[in-house]
Amino acid sequence: MKKGCKMKRRRQYTRDFKIGVVREVESGKTLAQVSRENGISPSLVVKWRKQYFEDPENAFKGNGKTYKENTRIAELERMVGQLYTENAFLKKALTTLEGRIRAERKGGLQV
Repeated sequence: MKKGCKMKRRRQYTRDFKIGVVREVESGKTLAQVSRENGISPSLVVKWRKQYFEDPENAFKGNGKTYKENTRIAELERMVGQLYTENAFLKKALTTLEGRIRAERKGGLQV
């Protein structure tokens, strides 16, 4: 890759967005108008339209989430894992501490 060049990240669109674009074309708007208003290429609109009319029920199946949503989900899952680990550690520490307190109350802990 050349110095100073940035790779473009592929945009991901939700199923609802794609269906909305197809419906805009079907409502009478021109292909150019729909693609310009939504910031996408006309060839992409044509592709989505074809996919939708071949199999409307299964068109655009995926997880329906954008890159940003998937990134946020991954971040939250990582945080849940970290919190789970911390919680388990604290529970174990509490159990140990409670055992020492009970031992001290029964007659003193020999260290």
